[in-house]
Amino acid sequence: MKPMPFSRTPLLDGENANEKRSEILRYFVTTFDCYERLFETLNSEAAYYLKPIRLRHPLIFYFGHTATFFTNKLLLAGLFAERINPRLESIFAVGVDEMSWDDLDEMHYDWPGVEEVKAYRNELRQRVTALIETLPLTLPISWGHPWWPLLMGIEHERIHLETSSVLIRQHALEFVRPHENWIPWTETGPAPNNTLVNIPAGRIILNKSRSTGCHYGWDNEYGHHETDLPAFKASRFLVSNQEFLPFVEAGGYQTASWWEDEGQAWLGYTGNTHPPFWIKDGQNWCLRLMLQETTMPWDWPVEVNYHEARAWCNWKQAQTGASVRLPTEDEWYRLYDFAGLGELPADTRSNANIGLDYAASPCPVNRFAHGDLHDVAGNVWQWTETPIYPFEGFEVHPLYDDFTTPTFDGRHNLFKGGSWISCGNEALHSARYAFRRHFFQHAGFRYVTGAAQTEIHTSNYETDRLLSEYAEFHYGDEFFGVANFPKTLAQIAINAMGQRPALTALDLGCAAGRATFELARHFQSVTGVDFSARFIGLGTQMAEHGLLRYTLTDEGELVSYHERTLAALKLDHVKDKVSFSQGDACNLKPLWKDFDLVLAANLIDRLYDPEKFLAGIHARIKPGGLLMITSPYTWLSEHTPRAAWVGGYKQDGENRTTLDGLKVILERRFRLIQPPLDIPFVIRETRRKFQHTLSEVTLWERRHD
Repeated sequence: MKPMPFSRTPLLDGENANEKRSEILRYFVTTFDCYERLFETLNSEAAYYLKPIRLRHPLIFYFGHTATFFTNKLLLAGLFAERINPRLESIFAVGVDEMSWDDLDEMHYDWPGVEEVKAYRNELRQRVTALIETLPLTLPISWGHPWWPLLMGIEHERIHLETSSVLIRQHALEFVRPHENWIPWTETGPAPNNTLVNIPAGRIILNKSRSTGCHYGWDNEYGHHETDLPAFKASRFLVSNQEFLPFVEAGGYQTASWWEDEGQAWLGYTGNTHPPFWIKDGQNWCLRLMLQETTMPWDWPVEVNYHEARAWCNWKQAQTGASVRLPTEDEWYRLYDFAGLGELPADTRSNANIGLDYAASPCPVNRFAHGDLHDVAGNVWQWTETPIYPFEGFEVHPLYDDFTTPTFDGRHNLFKGGSWISCGNEALHSARYAFRRHFFQHAGFRYVTGAAQTEIHTSNYETDRLLSEYAEFHYGDEFFGVANFPKTLAQIAINAMGQRPALTALDLGCAAGRATFELARHFQSVTGVDFSARFIGLGTQMAEHGLLRYTLTDEGELVSYHERTLAALKLDHVKDKVSFSQGDACNLKPLWKDFDLVLAANLIDRLYDPEKFLAGIHARIKPGGLLMITSPYTWLSEHTPRAAWVGGYKQDGENRTTLDGLKVILERRFRLIQPPLDIPFVIRETRRKFQHTLSEVTLWERRHD
């Protein structure tokens, strides 16, 4: 047992900069030393180069990766002037994301020798130490502070301390050896009978700010989130090996009905018949720990992936008739509050098996009480039902723009609470880590009963290039002094309405929907219609959730991440006045009629029969109402057959413009109420390529029949 705790992630404020400098230096050194002691458990060079599992790099990669990460981030931050070893920094830069359990990485690498990597790590250690000792320091250290990338490198290595320990645990025993710094628990006994604890209703409020220094945080932790939770019941203990055993003995791994589709696919791929760290020895069970096998400690928590935990809950529900399920992330926060937990103490061991405070393994599930519950934090991570999503106000850090965003795909579930080896940021209440549901970590689960909380999180970043460009065109930045086009059109339309009635408007060809919202500032109800269901999806998402997230191409394969909200655009008050539907402008549904305004923005030169649209649009507009048409008149036969063009060609030897054609068709039912206007717009394609266009705007009043 250790007399003092492994160093905690430091507070980033304080009054004495010199003391903080010394504290961060100790934090770096202890982290670096601990990481290297972990790799001392490998008993041969071969252990560094043979993959513990097929889906990951060999351990030599992870030995060099964390040091390379330091170098790359400090170069980006301008704190290093040059590289240490460009060859190694290329080899060790990017790991295997394990985006799918059947996505095998068969690439061959010219891995360096262990001694070469050790020498690289030593050089990196000296450079970082010198930087910490000399870099000017003012407090507090916050998101944009020059010292932030130093903390980023240290916390990144602490993450890999844990993930590398899992890979070592998955290595064949012949490649590892016992180590005095990695001694597991030996305490075990009968597993306790698990019971349910009543958790009263409560409110969750999370509001971590980037502008103040407290503890280091990753991008997904920042922003605002709050919700009210109804009462529910939670298991007093984590599910133990003993509690999981009947599921295994009942053929749970061979019974498809307990498994979700994704879990069935994983099970079919692996052929597993029991948890991966369980080993059958004749009629007895053993448990694989990091460096040894031991007789099964039945009172320790079972360690499984999400699919196994979910299947057990489905089985348990069938056995009991209760609504057994995994908790949500919010419910875990409620457990934390209910238990009255706080952050780990700085100078004493925690009342939890966490942060390397005790031993190098899980321990009995009834060892650490947290009020009426046990192991709310520590022992093993706890899977939740919640796919990771960004909080309101999420931003990526410019030095690490792909830490979290690749996981906003609905396929990476959060687990909470930390494990015996979770330290640094991982051990904080605010920590949010998510993995693919087939992923193995030092993770298990507890279960809850009660009505499932409805969770609808707009996690995904739109990556379709066209949709992302239009999302930015409608809701994003303005470029070269050109005002937002949909907003400008809406304002022109509103001004033209004057004293006319303003009950309903139709935004036809609404695309991503910005003009729909802008018109709702003036009209009581606005309908956005577009032929593309994908575009309608952007407007609907903005109306339902008040935000859009998307990626934009910067150059080549490099992208940037963007979040836009109705609140920031001062449009959140109108979202209940808009609706979006898919529709064909040349064949509109009968219900779309009696509008006071119809806006057809950049539409007519994309229709298959523009004359049909123009000849019938009067039937959708009240007498005295307005029709606003905008278009750059970019006629293309791929959109509109040449014979159906309204203008843009020679007729009887003379130019026939689109405006000429509009007058011929529309003046039967409308009158042009003001001269045409040219309104510019800019569409961003990449950071250095933009499309600049002029759209002609005409306003037509429907005549009284």
